[in-house]
Amino acid sequence: MDLYEHQARELFKGYGIAVPDAAVVDHPREARRAAELLGGRVVVKAQVKTGGRGKAGGVKLADDPAAAEIKARQILGMDIKGHTVRRVMIAQPVDVRDEFYASYVLDRAAGAFLAIASAEGGMDIEEVAANRPEAVARIPVDPAEGVTEAKAAEIAAAAGLPPEAADVLHRLWRVLVREDALLVEVNPLVRTADGAILALDGKVTLDDNARFRQSRWGEESAAPDTPGAGPAATGTSAGTDRLEATARAKGLNYVKLDGQVGIIGNGAGLVMSTLDVVAGQGARPANFLDIGGGASAQVMADGLDVILSDPDVNAVLVNVFGGITACDAVAEGIVQALESVHLTKPLVVRLDGNNAARGRAVLDARAHPLVEQATTMDGAAARAARLATT
Repeated sequence: MDLYEHQARELFKGYGIAVPDAAVVDHPREARRAAELLGGRVVVKAQVKTGGRGKAGGVKLADDPAAAEIKARQILGMDIKGHTVRRVMIAQPVDVRDEFYASYVLDRAAGAFLAIASAEGGMDIEEVAANRPEAVARIPVDPAEGVTEAKAAEIAAAAGLPPEAADVLHRLWRVLVREDALLVEVNPLVRTADGAILALDGKVTLDDNARFRQSRWGEESAAPDTPGAGPAATGTSAGTDRLEATARAKGLNYVKLDGQVGIIGNGAGLVMSTLDVVAGQGARPANFLDIGGGASAQVMADGLDVILSDPDVNAVLVNVFGGITACDAVAEGIVQALESVHLTKPLVVRLDGNNAARGRAVLDARAHPLVEQATTMDGAAARAARLATT
């Protein structure tokens, strides 16, 4: 569960990490009033769960309250990487001398956490990490030991951060542990002209398995940022979460991505392979959707309904390897699902494994004009990619 920037900053503040004063609003006139209370000159920042807001025009400096209202009007309703902006944060500007980067992330492969920090934070941190990896320190953290004051000082020194940043690193670790987080990130962590260390922007991802302990974030963080679900309906802004929340309610293992090919498969490994093959065919996957071992008509209908609700999807690929659940049962599920789901996009189906021939015959007999079959994963991916991009 991702938090919004303003939620992350609220969390940081509760752990003694300094952040600039700010207010969150959902109407341009409220932006004017917030700017008046904050001293006039403010930064207007889109509140969506995605990066690249500054480069997309979602972060603007306003010199006075009237300008804050204008900037908020420009940003509210914007689409940033598929996320519709329904709230903006009005924040006091900061006289920045230096920008740094600091984060902790779960390293599943190593069974530990990883501290990642750099003396060169800001919007171009991805380019720094890609082009000059030596400028980014990566320090393993033993979960049992954690980040002590000494460890925080070690991380700061390795990254070239000022010694006073070690206190922030120590407090960020407390945020990660006590709030059940998988990721905490500050970018940029800044040193101001008067030497203060402030967190200007934050990203926090909480462990979904700890939702019962983190329920205070649930309502706002699960609310959508897509059209038709604005503040009046949900009290917040949000993006791909509408689809993910819908899928979760249906018991589906779904993750929204930013492509054009909707994907349904049975088994996480098969779905991951399908994503790679689609990408290799020159198209981008629109989602990860694993229906697991069961492919009943209701499961297929629910999966198709979620995927077809995504306006970015131009074609759908169903890739199933029959095992315990035979392919003819999967095909029957697809046929029955087509009775309840209005199929508006082409659907490519690849069935292999247990009773694959019978499954193909079931789909042939249905002869839906938007459904076609492929016998190999590569062939199915190539066809779905072609349909989605032409």
